[in-house]
Amino acid sequence: MNTYNIPRNVKGEGRILFIFSTKALIYATVGIGIGFLFFLICKMINLNMIGFIIMGILGVIGFVIGTFKVPDSAAFSITKNAGGENIDEVIKRAIKFKKEKNKIYVNIGKMEETKDE
Repeated sequence: MNTYNIPRNVKGEGRILFIFSTKALIYATVGIGIGFLFFLICKMINLNMIGFIIMGILGVIGFVIGTFKVPDSAAFSITKNAGGENIDEVIKRAIKFKKEKNKIYVNIGKMEETKDE
């Protein structure tokens, strides 16, 4: 029996510490950085533990955005249309859509009638 490699779509991302891809590590670091600002605010009012918790939560949110994909489900319209795409790509498209002042272009094209015989 021969062994065969199953092709995977990894898009050139290497793994760091087994769970972190480069993109996930960057997003988690940005989340922790934003959480660090909240930590500094909480430190001024002597709530260090709450600052650490906020920093951890934002780091996990950054990791999830950089790692996971939108689930493919027909229950909601957003998951039906964007199912299987990376969460960060969907967020980038939504920001771009809002930046362009919600312009939706629809290509109707030429519609032809069909005759049932």
